[in-house]
Amino acid sequence: MTITNEISNRQLEIIEVSGKILIEKGIKGLTTKTVASEMNFSESAIYRHFKSKEEILIALLSLLKQNMNKRLTSEIKPQNTAAENFKAVFTSQFNYFKKNPHFVVAVLSDGLLDESKEIKTIILQLMQNKMQLLGQILEQGKQTNEFNTEISTEDLLPIILGSFRFQMLKWKLSNFQYDITTEGNKTINNLLALIQK
Repeated sequence: MTITNEISNRQLEIIEVSGKILIEKGIKGLTTKTVASEMNFSESAIYRHFKSKEEILIALLSLLKQNMNKRLTSEIKPQNTAAENFKAVFTSQFNYFKKNPHFVVAVLSDGLLDESKEIKTIILQLMQNKMQLLGQILEQGKQTNEFNTEISTEDLLPIILGSFRFQMLKWKLSNFQYDITTEGNKTINNLLALIQK
């Protein structure tokens, strides 16, 4: 199932309830039966909108991908320094995930990549889009002499994205008990301290 901008209100409601279930019960606890029960529907009512749990997950991840691409692209301003763009992108991510922790659960769930080829493709696209965007910021910083040029952009990307992912995983494992924006800002500033000249 490919998600377009044409998603019904009912489908969006099902996706939001699925997100709540992901937070409470994890990927294994998300079934069409648990979604139907949470919404006080029959399971067949869910099947009118999504054929399976996989389709719900694909819709959820596709929404994240659409949102992330649009939101992060709008954060990058040509008049800003590379450091300002770097901060803006990561601050946007931390703020977004603070409001929508179910996306963190979905992306970091063990076994999600094994659910289907289509889910794996969407997660790979999410990663590639973020790498491309971050790569542009790093190159901007190198060209304007803001960022260190000793480490290639290709080698910096996994370090930076790994730090972001680790912060998200730590937050998830704490059951979202601390303020991710505060901790996220520390991570942003520490990463900038490592890459700035």
